[in-house]
Amino acid sequence: MAKFTDKTVLVTGGGGGIGGAACRLFGAQGARVAVFDRNLAAAAAVAEDIAAAGGVARAFGADITDRGAVDAALAAVEAGLGPVDVLVNNAGWDVFKPFTQTIPAEWERLIAINLTGALHMHHAVLPGMAARKYGRIVNVASDAARVGSSGEAVYAACKGGLVALTKTLAREHARHNITLNVVCPGPTDTALLAGVAEGAANPEKLLEAFTRAIPLGRLGQPGDVAKAMLFLGSDDAAFITGQVLSVSGGLTMAG
Repeated sequence: MAKFTDKTVLVTGGGGGIGGAACRLFGAQGARVAVFDRNLAAAAAVAEDIAAAGGVARAFGADITDRGAVDAALAAVEAGLGPVDVLVNNAGWDVFKPFTQTIPAEWERLIAINLTGALHMHHAVLPGMAARKYGRIVNVASDAARVGSSGEAVYAACKGGLVALTKTLAREHARHNITLNVVCPGPTDTALLAGVAEGAANPEKLLEAFTRAIPLGRLGQPGDVAKAMLFLGSDDAAFITGQVLSVSGGLTMAG
């Protein structure tokens, strides 16, 4: 039997690189996958891939910064796929520049997507999980939250907040058989990283520098992060909660 048979898994940012890889992996393991993304067409493409491979998935256009939109989309998920057993808070956005060159409008968007959006998702999903005495939540932060990262001050602050939120909710909901853990990706071969490189004076040199800094000698791939999500979302990790796992090829080795 697949690990997620008869379970509903909701992945925010499911139309993107890491989110899409996670959705496909959960689908291959028998989950009913709710592909949440602001970009409905991207979410639909991932859901179609899962269905073509014999899995069950539906796409939901949802802006996680809008609580009303979250509640409406969650109601649609529950009506179509069933109550959420596993929540993966993967959606995120970043802007790369020194803090003193950022503007408040950028802070507001960074906070809305990276922190407030996750608050909305937790607040919407946790009551049902608590009532059913079961839940797995995997939050995607960043090693920027653990060790800092030049040019990502507000993003790092948001992700640090997400780590603290995860640990606190893990304590509050342990009695409900709900686990909450964090995955922190390092440099990963996604559209976000490509966008960062394009903004550099020498994109190829920047990517080479990232690669040289990683002890395992390569950039992360979306599937590397997705596999960590799959483990922490499974019952194999039932006795793991409030923990932070870096998936960075050894770039960061935070204790």
